[in-house]
Amino acid sequence: MGAERTSHISLSGIREMFALTTQNAINLGLGQPDFDTPVHIKEAAKEAIDAGFTGYTPNKGYPELIDAIAHYYEQYGIYAKQEQIICTSGGSEALHLAFEALVNSGDEVIIPDPGFVAYSPLTRVAGGIPVSARIEADDGFRMQPSTVAECITDKTKVLVINSPANPTGAVQRYDELRGFVELANDYDFYIISDEVYDKIIYDGEHVSIGSIDSDRVIVVNSVSKTYAMTGWRVGYAIAPNAIVEEMLKVHQYIQACAPSISQKAAYAALNGPQETVSSMVKEFRIRRDAVMQHLKGLAECVTPEGAFYVFPRFFTPETSLDLTKKLAKAGVIVVAGSAFGHFGQGHVRISYAANQQSIDRAFQIIKEQLLMR
Repeated sequence: MGAERTSHISLSGIREMFALTTQNAINLGLGQPDFDTPVHIKEAAKEAIDAGFTGYTPNKGYPELIDAIAHYYEQYGIYAKQEQIICTSGGSEALHLAFEALVNSGDEVIIPDPGFVAYSPLTRVAGGIPVSARIEADDGFRMQPSTVAECITDKTKVLVINSPANPTGAVQRYDELRGFVELANDYDFYIISDEVYDKIIYDGEHVSIGSIDSDRVIVVNSVSKTYAMTGWRVGYAIAPNAIVEEMLKVHQYIQACAPSISQKAAYAALNGPQETVSSMVKEFRIRRDAVMQHLKGLAECVTPEGAFYVFPRFFTPETSLDLTKKLAKAGVIVVAGSAFGHFGQGHVRISYAANQQSIDRAFQIIKEQLLMR
């Protein structure tokens, strides 16, 4: 009936949990900041509308925004030219374009497990074969070069890394990233680096792997998480010019360009005051610490160093899926760890991108449910 490329893909486990959401449920499953988009960004969008900036932009994006993206990444030691950047409809499209530009039928893509739910399906849509690289709690949920090395075959085409990571909040270290680059050079594969949480860090610092080797790296980012702009749908990729040109071929037919008004807003985000970002991250840190206190005695949990998720293993014999269904019926939405890969089984992902009152109430319910068994 349908195409084979989609028949092997299931709906996101995150979306499945949303289907169980009741009107009064506390949603700790959503991966978006609960903050409003900063005022100066919204004003820039209004000005764009009033100025009639409502048509197509160049396929790669509004030139001033491309320049702003290049300038933004200079802080990480990447000095990209305009032809190395493409603006997309969210980081999700940038990921999709990267897979389409790099992966041939039968190619293997090494992905973190547990890792973001999109990596495996996007690999399959591109005709590739996802290969899980197990990430261990004992390593702080950071992917290790030694684990990646064990996954490499003569069919390996791409390694996907994500730092800060969804669902674990792990932040990769420089020497680990250097190890990935050495493997890519030794075994001739590319690296897609998903960096959409680059500014949401509490411990350590963000290192972009593109600053270590730009010839084999495709950096993906967006304004969604950093600036509370998930619905504006603006992302981007920085890559070697030849790869950007291949990405553009797909982009121009499926999307033409990212939304023009949103691009103006993204320019204001990247080029404007950054105090709101610092304030948001400060609040997330407070919530993270509160969540870790709530988890004491209930679960084993690595303290996340970035993003806005915790990935605990609760002290219960139930599977992660059964536990999340149980909690959903009680009025708390979290996501089963199994949605993020085989090795996520037993864990759940909890987002603390919700207000403190909701978090406190949710953990009261969680504790009650765990004590009921």
